[in-house]
Amino acid sequence: MDVVVLGSLNMDLVAQVSRLPKPGETILGDRFTTMPGGKGANQAVAAARLGARTTMMGRVGGDSFGKTLCEGLAADEIDVSAISVSDRTPSGTALIAVAPQDNQIIVVPGANGEVGQDALMALARCVQEPRVLLLQFEIPLAVVEEAAAIAWAAGLTVVVDPAPASAPLSDKFCEHISILTPNQTEAGLLTGLEVVDVESAIAAAQILHQQGVQTVIVKLGELGSVCVTAEGSFSTPAFSVKATDTVAAGDAFNGGLAAALCRLDVAENGEYSHDALKDAVAYASAVSAIAVTRSGAQPSMPTKSEVEAFLLTQ
Repeated sequence: MDVVVLGSLNMDLVAQVSRLPKPGETILGDRFTTMPGGKGANQAVAAARLGARTTMMGRVGGDSFGKTLCEGLAADEIDVSAISVSDRTPSGTALIAVAPQDNQIIVVPGANGEVGQDALMALARCVQEPRVLLLQFEIPLAVVEEAAAIAWAAGLTVVVDPAPASAPLSDKFCEHISILTPNQTEAGLLTGLEVVDVESAIAAAQILHQQGVQTVIVKLGELGSVCVTAEGSFSTPAFSVKATDTVAAGDAFNGGLAAALCRLDVAENGEYSHDALKDAVAYASAVSAIAVTRSGAQPSMPTKSEVEAFLLTQ
């Protein structure tokens, strides 16, 4: 395999609205759908559709949602053999309100909160096979930290999407992260800085790099992204598209980044050169740009041929 994802699987309950409600306000929605989601599963689908051989690790409930979530991943040729089933807790769900330019999400972890030693043992058994490990924060943080340590020791590229972020990362955890990919809100929460533009994003990324993270990429939406490594920093502009649903933008980016990294050579110290990272970030940005023009999380993820065709037009 190329990519292994240890993370969440949720059923997304999505309401399309003309605008997000204010606190205490009730508004009428335009449309309701149920779609497979969860940051881990979304990133797995993104990587798989881009040609990366992908394995998903996580936990679902023994309910209809869990069955649907696993069947959807398998349909994208993702290995689901390491997804366990809880006999006491329902599958995770996400309540999502989607407006034209923004969204609100409430995640109920369900079985995702039970991910533990079984998943870590499964990861340890396969750690010699993949190139990249993708992690997020919708499963217990202690599991994420231990998974990063296992993969780092085995020489994998450990990509961590710190979402949802709530507190600064420990220095020990940072030392096991190859690439950290917060959005601007998460970068602010992790560093205490107000991240509002490219300059403040670079400042936040530098703080995280100084904590021990090899490479920090801060996603800035319409402002593109910034990247900080030991070599210095660079910014990547966003592709100009008309966004209709931004729910899975970050997941599309991370899946695209993982797929791109699988095609790169790694330096002896485990770090990627700026030239290599610039290409990978541009590719990930293209994947994200296509995804936000479509509705839904996993349904919005583009294929490798779609991304290549998009890049030819830019």
